[in-house]
Amino acid sequence: MPRKKQSEDDLELRFLEALSRRSPDHVRILQALGDMYTQTGQIREGLAVDLRLSSLAPGDGTVWYNLACSYALSGSKDDAFAALEKAVFTGYAGYDWMQEDKDLESIRKDPRFKQLLTRMKGSGRQEH
Repeated sequence: MPRKKQSEDDLELRFLEALSRRSPDHVRILQALGDMYTQTGQIREGLAVDLRLSSLAPGDGTVWYNLACSYALSGSKDDAFAALEKAVFTGYAGYDWMQEDKDLESIRKDPRFKQLLTRMKGSGRQEH
């Protein structure tokens, strides 16, 4: 990462961490923090934030999708599929995005991935 970009990312990360300490249950702040951790390669920290979000917003399909991505990035395939199932169950409809999201690369060749996509398509749960 270029030095300037890294310092900008570090500054944004420190800012989001400070905000999350002040408002530990603020979903949008935590979502931004989790995204920033993932973007900067801090997968373990991003996973911890996504787990927190899944307890704060259990009905949000995007929260479960992001948790699935964190699990996939950390090598926890079974947990990734469990979270993806919850994402779809709670309304996540990013059928096209799931097929190209680099965060899910580690699970894309698993037969469960294709099965989940087939179920999404069959149920009409996809956006184009």
